[in-house]
Amino acid sequence: MSRFVVRFMKNVLGDNGRETEICQSSLEVDASNEGQATELAKRKFCETEALCDWSLHADRIHVREADFPS
Repeated sequence: MSRFVVRFMKNVLGDNGRETEICQSSLEVDASNEGQATELAKRKFCETEALCDWSLHADRIHVREADFPS
């Protein structure tokens, strides 16, 4: 199993009127591949935020393998 860092990203409009990307949440999950990591993180994010669908609080998901285990 590998460790992945999964970040839930959202575009928001800043005070200056420009769109910027913010991280709504960052999770570390152990999974056998990127797809499994994404699905595990979606479930955890929804549980933590009391959501039925992750896309209510984020526009996209970034997944990368962790540089080192934490």
